[in-house]
Amino acid sequence: MCKTLVTGASGFVGWHVAQRLLRAGHRLRLLVRDPSKVFDLEAEIVPGDLTAPASVREAARGCRYVFHVAADYRLWSRHPEEIYASNVQGTRNLLEAASAAGAERIIYTSTVGCIGIPPDGLGDETVAVSEGDMSGAYKRSKFQAEQLVLDYARRGLPVVIVNPTAPVGERDVKPTPTGRLVLDYLRGRMPAFIDTGLNLVDVRDVAEGHLLALQRGRPGERYILGARNMTLREILDTLDEITGQRQRRVRIPYALALAAGYFNSTWAWFSGQTPQAPLEAVRMARKKMFVRHEKAARELGYAPADPTNALRRAVDWFRAHGYV
Repeated sequence: MCKTLVTGASGFVGWHVAQRLLRAGHRLRLLVRDPSKVFDLEAEIVPGDLTAPASVREAARGCRYVFHVAADYRLWSRHPEEIYASNVQGTRNLLEAASAAGAERIIYTSTVGCIGIPPDGLGDETVAVSEGDMSGAYKRSKFQAEQLVLDYARRGLPVVIVNPTAPVGERDVKPTPTGRLVLDYLRGRMPAFIDTGLNLVDVRDVAEGHLLALQRGRPGERYILGARNMTLREILDTLDEITGQRQRRVRIPYALALAAGYFNSTWAWFSGQTPQAPLEAVRMARKKMFVRHEKAARELGYAPADPTNALRRAVDWFRAHGYV
């Protein structure tokens, strides 16, 4: 089989996508900043960076398929321009390189944050949304990148967009904000919660959804890769059941959480340490990110499992690898 390029394979979702493609028989080429972080993947490695066009062109050369999974996934940064450089300009560089290489299909990994959520309803690919609805550099940069991808698709580039929700599972190395929630719980740092919710999905199902998008997705279309809508309290209660413990916690008003977010983010500017509760994360939590994935089920054959087992695997992996 011809080569398949994957960006972001040193990250959580990207690593699982690469593993799924290997099992499907793909010969992989990986564009990574640090080759030592993908030693366990059987693939050709191209050291480079999305913001360096020459390395991106080198990585894309001769590749039939391209999976652009890499992203700067930070909800706080002293230098937000770095997030835009990676997520927007980096995506442009990748699309140009894939186009020049004659790639037959490109899968772009967006985010559920780019999906519109109606009042008291479920979001899907048809709900109107604008950049004004985006909060923070990460979501705004991903929205801009998604609009860029749609523009290239309108010009004939064979690119399909997938919008994962909140993935959870093993090997969340950094970890992601979803993994951080699990880790904070395990470390006993969740004494309080707010009335929010998100759509949780097994990272393995997200990887499967990427492969299905390659096989069946329509260029220029978006597909939500999600599973189960859960309130934050439901997630914490599920973690209680998985761990066999019952942590005491109290629900706090959103206004109090917002004040804590302001304090945490302000202190981060002086200390240089990443805030435990970034302001943008609190602002994002004001809205329940509840969505439905019927389009992916109907058009791709996407059939995710309940994410409870993925939460259990995340707990086991964090414990086994010394995070707790």
